[in-house]
Amino acid sequence: MEHKGFAFVFALFFLASSSYGDVSYSFPEEMKGGSVIGNIAKDLGLDPNRLSARKARIDAEGKRRYCDINMRTGDLTVNDRIDREELCSEKITCQLKYELMLESPLELHRITLQIQDNNDNIPVFPNDIIKLEIRESAAKGSRYRVNEAHDADVGQNAVQTYTLQINDHFVLAVSPNVDGGKNVELVLDKELDREKEQEVKLILTAADGGSPPRSGSVEIHVTVLDANDNSPLFSQPVYRVSLPENSPLDTLVVKVSATDADEGPNGDVTYGFSRISNKARKAFSLDPTTGEIKVTGPIDFEDEAQYELRVEAKDGFGLSTDSKIIIEISDVNDNAPVILLKSLSDPVSESAPPGTEVGIINVQDRDSENNRNVRCSIQHDVPFKLVPSVKKYYSLVTTNNLDRETVSAYNITITATDEGTPPLSSFKYVQLSVADVNDNPPKFEHQSLSTHVTENNKPGSSLCSVTATDPDWRQNGTIMYSLSAGEVHGFPVSSLLSINGDTGVIHAVRSFDYEQFRSFNVQVVARDNGSPPLSSNATVSVFISDENDNSPQILYPAPDGNSFMTEMVPKTVQANSLVSKVIAVDADSGQNAWLSYHIMKSTDPGLFTISLHSGEIKTLRDISESDVMKQTLVVAVKDNGKPALSATCTMYLLISDNLAEVPELKDMSFDESNSKLTSYLIIALVSVCTIFFTFIVVAFATRFCRKRKPRMLFDGAVAIPSAYISPNYADVEGAGTLRSSYNYDGYLTTGSRTSDFKFVGSYSDATMPADQTLKNSTLSVLHAERPYHDTMVPSEVCF
Repeated sequence: MEHKGFAFVFALFFLASSSYGDVSYSFPEEMKGGSVIGNIAKDLGLDPNRLSARKARIDAEGKRRYCDINMRTGDLTVNDRIDREELCSEKITCQLKYELMLESPLELHRITLQIQDNNDNIPVFPNDIIKLEIRESAAKGSRYRVNEAHDADVGQNAVQTYTLQINDHFVLAVSPNVDGGKNVELVLDKELDREKEQEVKLILTAADGGSPPRSGSVEIHVTVLDANDNSPLFSQPVYRVSLPENSPLDTLVVKVSATDADEGPNGDVTYGFSRISNKARKAFSLDPTTGEIKVTGPIDFEDEAQYELRVEAKDGFGLSTDSKIIIEISDVNDNAPVILLKSLSDPVSESAPPGTEVGIINVQDRDSENNRNVRCSIQHDVPFKLVPSVKKYYSLVTTNNLDRETVSAYNITITATDEGTPPLSSFKYVQLSVADVNDNPPKFEHQSLSTHVTENNKPGSSLCSVTATDPDWRQNGTIMYSLSAGEVHGFPVSSLLSINGDTGVIHAVRSFDYEQFRSFNVQVVARDNGSPPLSSNATVSVFISDENDNSPQILYPAPDGNSFMTEMVPKTVQANSLVSKVIAVDADSGQNAWLSYHIMKSTDPGLFTISLHSGEIKTLRDISESDVMKQTLVVAVKDNGKPALSATCTMYLLISDNLAEVPELKDMSFDESNSKLTSYLIIALVSVCTIFFTFIVVAFATRFCRKRKPRMLFDGAVAIPSAYISPNYADVEGAGTLRSSYNYDGYLTTGSRTSDFKFVGSYSDATMPADQTLKNSTLSVLHAERPYHDTMVPSEVCF
């Protein structure tokens, strides 16, 4: 079949719009693929530029789609060959119904396509040759029916006229039939004479009303017989029956019956289809003897809802008549609903609020009436529901807030059930994943964490590690660690600690000193890589443990190699009397600061002993006249660390009751090899005596004025005030004190480098320099205290 390029010009075209957005087009069949039917975007007032974004599409509901939409221009174009005869058979009106669906927002428009007939089919007679048997006795005017021609086209393009070849015996008579067809009859215009002509051949031509018209012909063979003047007569002109679809094979549809008043062979009637479509020929058969029409093929209401057949009854000598058979197919609920997922937003963000549309569902059922009414639902254990939209469309929307960390994906079962008897159901499984949103900050396993490190640690050594978790996904759950900026004891945090941003391992940047600070706190920040990022903090407490890295420091006597301290011990001292005390401290703590005192060397080993823990030097026995006046003790002070550290000092003791014996001390010196001091002994003694008497006068004057100082002790020698030693003094251990009842006399010795009488104030880093002379205006008994690890250091007399 040819399709003229200008056929569209002559096609009837119209557009009709309704309040529901319906649109209708009319165009001829057999248009070439890609031909434009109309601009649907313009006709519906849509923006052609947004058709693609809104996912515009033609929905055929499972039918063959003969048209499509151009997403760039909005034109509705022919997508496939459209044959009106194939689609609608003999129906006068041929329509295709589709739906135009758009999303965001959901919009639905009905499209009706009116297919106009083209004159592309020629009239066709049921048989190639029509055989008639007419008795020669037939009277003029006798009529003989001929099966009409069939043209698949409709309307003006169907059969309009019949023409009979010019002959001597017959003319053609055409009249309307009761069923809308034409009754074609040969009318005997001149009697037949069998003896002259036993057979007459005629050509019958049928022409349609198309432009240009098309025609078809059939040859009629008339055999001249003896008279048969009665044609068969059907019991009813039209048989109308109903047949359920899916009827089994060999099911009796209808039985036609015709009778002939003639007798003998002229009254024997046989049946046959005079007009039947190809679909009907595959579905039905006709028994030529009984007139029974039975099912021989599949019967499907959704494929063909009605069949029209023509059955011819013919007697033995060629007279015939026909009847129309209308078979209406009744619907059976044999089609389960079909669930179509038109759109799905996968994944859906967990931040989507309730009521968010995530999908569009379309439900179709090919059955009719109640059989195609469908109810759609989903299971109740998911935070989604179906909301009816337009026609048979549903929107899948959220009902609650989503949490990916609780449920990361949902398997949604959609159930569609029709209202047939029995009802049929179908299922659609939709998997919907939840997209992550950075809605969870990192969380530490412990909000506070403590770690211990020994002082003098190696820089770069690891102290501890922190761990935080984030249930979010990918970069939203990727954690980076850092330390909060700040200062610790005046030091920036970055100069003390560092942290591995990926693992959370904390390292020491420097070596710590317990004596500098013992503990500090830092804030660790865990931050994810979300946008915006979320973070949380944890506190890490670092405790520094002590090491034995400080030797004991002797406060008294001052460990100065260029001067020496001298204690005077009266000859009347009895056994177990306190004569002096070694005072030492240790910068360490704990057992590293526990000190013990030992006499390493002594002039007379059996005369003095030292307390192991307090450092008090006492006599082991009474002092006798035979004891050496100059006593030297070398004392070692050890701590309790591992390994132990120690320091030594030398204690000089003079066993004497008065200064008259001082000249005998000329040989006593810190450095006995220094012979220069001997030559100045006399000068030193004279100077000392002068200063001594001055000191006594000032002391009495001070006591008299202030009434604060205790009485000075005189026994013909220089006396040290009892306030020299603080009554509150405690040693390093906090046990054992020097009571104020112990008084010590200081004498000038041959070891003095100057003749000035000097005092040592509170302990500093060293003993007071020898050139610091006590002024007359400030002569008073010094009583100084300095806290150092709970140790009070007394003022001492230095010569």
